[in-house]
Formats: sequence, C-alpha cells, structure tokens
Amino acid sequence: MPRTTLPKKYISIADGAALYGISERTIRRRIADGSLRSWRVGPKLIRIDLADLERITRRVPAASDGA
Repeated sequence: MPRTTLPKKYISIADGAALYGISERTIRRRIADGSLRSWRVGPKLIRIDLADLERITRRVPAASDGA
C-alpha cells in the first residue's frame, strides 16, 4: 500500500523565527519547555519540524467573535 503522508520539512531555529516573526529565543524556550519538539543533527545543529511550529501557534479571537 503506498504511503500517503507528505515528507516532513525541517527548518532551522533562525528560519522558523523569521518565518513567524518571533525571536529565536522564543523558539528555544518552547523547545526547553517541551511544547516544541526538535532534533539535533550533529553536535550543534538543531532542526524543527515546520508542522510542529505551525501547531503551537493559535488564533487570537477578536471581540466581535463573541469569545
């Protein structure tokens, strides 16, 4: 049976921070508190899954949403 899942896209902490307009420190804090998984590639290089980074973001409801 063929696989239907797309391959994961791993990005650097710097690229993730630039993509979402947040600081690298914020991403590192999320990694440290366990809310964002990361993978070490070699002794220094850290990569994060773009889908995981997207999952930790959430929409802020507007007052007109009734929330």
